[in-house]
Amino acid sequence: MSDKNKIPLIVVCGPTASGKTAHAVELAKVYNGEVISADSMQIYKGMSIATAMPTKDEMQGIPHHLIDFLEPDVKFSVADYLPLARQCIENVYSRGRQPIICGGTGLYISSLIKNVRFEEIRSDPALRAKLENEYKELGAHAMWLRLNEIDPETAVSVHENNAPRVVRGIEAYMLTGKTLSQLRRESITQESDYQSCIIGLGFKDRAVLYERINRRVDIMVSDGLVEECRAVYETGGLETACQAIGYKELIPYFEGKAALSECIGLIKQETRHYAKRQLTWFRRMEGINWADPSESSDFENFLRNVQKIVAKTIFL
Repeated sequence: MSDKNKIPLIVVCGPTASGKTAHAVELAKVYNGEVISADSMQIYKGMSIATAMPTKDEMQGIPHHLIDFLEPDVKFSVADYLPLARQCIENVYSRGRQPIICGGTGLYISSLIKNVRFEEIRSDPALRAKLENEYKELGAHAMWLRLNEIDPETAVSVHENNAPRVVRGIEAYMLTGKTLSQLRRESITQESDYQSCIIGLGFKDRAVLYERINRRVDIMVSDGLVEECRAVYETGGLETACQAIGYKELIPYFEGKAALSECIGLIKQETRHYAKRQLTWFRRMEGINWADPSESSDFENFLRNVQKIVAKTIFL
């Protein structure tokens, strides 16, 4: 397929707290676009604060897709995400609008761009149940270490609290003798349907990003993070919610075992670790045009520089 027959796709990716939503919205204004989320946790209802789901004010009237549509107890994987994202892209483009992917889940983004197909990666319910029991008995960290020994490429993008993805990575290897990352590469059976321009928001000075993270957590607490997490905790919906940083870290506070300030400090620490893992993943991706928001004197100047990258890449 020639590039002129492919759907032009703008992608805004990067670590948490890097400003992806704001930049995607501004690009949507420039290119008559709509935003399609690539965030593995913003899909869930009732978790808007912990997952930093964009508010109506932040959306500024720009349609956003694939957020806030699943109940927290529903399991969801990249294999579920891809067909939904592809359909959204086609729908947006068919209406004469520019599709813009925005998110920090590197697996979702790379699989979408590379046209990965997961239909042939089989599953075994009995083995899956056995591994899920081991996850509960041995603990999240022990199982993540097992995944890391088998498939460090997948492990780097998976938080140890994300039980479904940790278990899936181990299961795939036990069933096939191949790592999940290897199976993904082998699942790329045809060229991409998209002519992609990938904008990666990165910070040469990591301290700047970490300060943004700390500030964001403080704002989330002020906006009601603790109350949101307590509501999920009291309704027993933590199996999925624990994948979102901010939930598991608050359990000791709810159980009277730790001070709130201690738990908030742990949220900041875990979020910084998560951002580091995200950057590691994105640094390995090919074709990313990196831009440092902190290097521009103002947002408008930074946006102009991003538009130049888009123009050179997909000629919009």
